[in-house]
Amino acid sequence: MEKNLFTKQDLRRLIFPLVAEQFLAMTIGACDAVMVSSILVDGEKGIAVSAVSLIDQLAQLFIQLFAAFATGGAVVASQYLGRHSDDMARKAAKQLLNICVFIGVVLIAVCLPLRFVILNFLFGGADEKVMSNALTYFIWILFSFPLLGVYNSSAALCRSMGNSKISLKVSFVMNLINIVGNAILIYGFQMGVSGAGISTLVSRFVAAVCMIVILHQKGKWTIYLERIWKPEINMPLIKKILKVAVPSGIENSVFHIGKTLVYSFMSGFGTVAIAANGVSNTIASFSNIPGNAIGLASVTVVGQCIGADEKGQAKSYGKKLMKESYLGMFVTAAIVSVATPLLVRLFNVGAEAQLLAKYVVWSCMAANVLFWPMSFVMPNILRGAGDAKFTMVVSNISMWLFRVLSSYLIAKYLMHRFPENTAFALFGVWIGMYIDWIFRGLFFGLRFHKNRWLEQKVI
Repeated sequence: MEKNLFTKQDLRRLIFPLVAEQFLAMTIGACDAVMVSSILVDGEKGIAVSAVSLIDQLAQLFIQLFAAFATGGAVVASQYLGRHSDDMARKAAKQLLNICVFIGVVLIAVCLPLRFVILNFLFGGADEKVMSNALTYFIWILFSFPLLGVYNSSAALCRSMGNSKISLKVSFVMNLINIVGNAILIYGFQMGVSGAGISTLVSRFVAAVCMIVILHQKGKWTIYLERIWKPEINMPLIKKILKVAVPSGIENSVFHIGKTLVYSFMSGFGTVAIAANGVSNTIASFSNIPGNAIGLASVTVVGQCIGADEKGQAKSYGKKLMKESYLGMFVTAAIVSVATPLLVRLFNVGAEAQLLAKYVVWSCMAANVLFWPMSFVMPNILRGAGDAKFTMVVSNISMWLFRVLSSYLIAKYLMHRFPENTAFALFGVWIGMYIDWIFRGLFFGLRFHKNRWLEQKVI
């Protein structure tokens, strides 16, 4: 057996910048929600926050498409690097970038003219003012998708090389521009959700340009982008990327379609519940940062091990990464739990929504520590080896059986049990989500233990 492909220092250099980058990424949605809500008069508390929350939920569906292709490209590039086929890794990188830009343009072409139909279908039960703000915010977010595709694919390629500092630095610039833009447009020009959307668009434009400039430096990086102005179609490489990306894309898309459907029936719970859910999601997402970072790192680590035909190391690193994710999730959950009473007050959504959000977050922190890593870090370990179809099947079954059906039934029961306070039904949605985590985590853990994931082939 060869020496370890990754030392402790290598893992730290990969994971720690990803933790910081994930933290910065979370601040975009949080800043939009907090800064928009802070300028509203009492009669409109929660309206803009609800609008931003609804669009962020819908946007996640499309963002996960980019994440799926980025994962596919990262797996292929990582395995080629593990095999020391650097030239093939560079060719795969260019195909990944072309795919992500194409998808971003298609999303604009399809969703922009149909934006009224889409939002009315999904969130027709929302308040009229909430819907009006959501339509405005959606336009700006749509135009940012091709730029986000460039950034996500480039960041995935940096991770494939084991260099996550690049994307961290660019993410810092992106978030700084977003916050400054929010301050100028929301506070200075009183543009509300339009200001938040424009700031997000500009920040993603700058991030995309920075990534292209950085990765276009031939010879400085193992993976660099050549002649990006000249699209090339390499079907064998595209098929390899799609072998991971399509199952991952279907898994992620169906997952967020299910979440969006849950949001659609939740929109009938009232503005208090929608606002509380938006606040809860924003706060709870920060506790997932270590798990998200380790999940991203695992694609590189496992991918290079598989490319080097070191299956024993792939499983050993998988176990180590899972232990680190549980430890990280425990620490962040404890911090978020203590800080929750203060954090909910940052959102100008009214006392009732703040109280509801506080209890939802506390329930989520307990579930995060127990169930989240096995449900979301483990499938990334499996995907790093190319085992994307299994994670897709399990995730889809679990989504529809538990996240959607259980959420609906439990929420309906709570609405019937507490008709005087329909917002209380929000807990039904979150309980259904916890059941989903338990189910998928159980099956992913069994798959890892039985080693069948190690027999998958991508390159």
